[in-house]
Amino acid sequence: MSLAIDRQRSRLLTASALIGPATIFVAVSLFAPLAILFRFSLNGFDKATKTMVEALTAANYIHFFTDPYYTAALATTVKIALLSTVACLVLGFPLAYVVARTQSRFKHLLIIAIVLPLFVGNAVRAAGWMVVFGNKGFVNAGLTGLGLIDKPLEIMFTEKAVIIGIIAVNLPFMVLSLQSVIEGIDRAVEEAAFSLGAPPLTMFRRVLWPLALPGILSGTILTFILAMNAYATPYLLGGPLFKMMAPLVYNQFTQQTNWPFGGAIAFILMAVTLGLTVVANLLIQRRSARRTTA
Repeated sequence: MSLAIDRQRSRLLTASALIGPATIFVAVSLFAPLAILFRFSLNGFDKATKTMVEALTAANYIHFFTDPYYTAALATTVKIALLSTVACLVLGFPLAYVVARTQSRFKHLLIIAIVLPLFVGNAVRAAGWMVVFGNKGFVNAGLTGLGLIDKPLEIMFTEKAVIIGIIAVNLPFMVLSLQSVIEGIDRAVEEAAFSLGAPPLTMFRRVLWPLALPGILSGTILTFILAMNAYATPYLLGGPLFKMMAPLVYNQFTQQTNWPFGGAIAFILMAVTLGLTVVANLLIQRRSARRTTA
């Protein structure tokens, strides 16, 4: 018995020695800058000299929540993140199912086609959408050539353009998260549901959806976090008058040079993102547990 315990301790020590340096490096690289930024967010700012004044105050956070301009930007960010996440789930689930269930020898080409957009930067993809959505872009030129419209549609610098751009960026992450989980679901379970007389919609709701819930949860969390922190897409497709949280943070640090307020906005964005993610995770897990017990 003691020999087995000694072996287990030896394995734990070996594992700790292997992952310890990387864990320490990641922790220091992540939490040290966050701690410095949080300390900056409690400082003051001298508008006359545009310099940071050392202090210990929550004025920056109070200013954010009492100014309708910034609270509206936060509400817009949450709304766009939720809409784009739901759209990615609706569009990505069928594609992920097809890729996971296909027996074609070209399956690897489908996966490459899904992953390929990730090799292109977000700014480049947003620039491509600008060409498509512009007044003389592909959409307006095509509709005008067909005689369907008399004047160009206002697509650029709108909320719709931003949502479409974010969906295009985040969709591969959703598909890959779902595809890996659906592949692990035995096809015999679906066939058993069909043999018992379940229509496709019932099979999806009662069998496939609950079993794919881990992939749904990971995919929605990933896409939601990416949408909440999107910068290039809303900046280029939304224009200077369209405000989301990430461009606001960038503006405070670079153009306004107000590091304390920029740090406060960054921490509010992080807190809201983590809070909504945790709440959604708990709700989905509780609902899944209720279905399991039922």
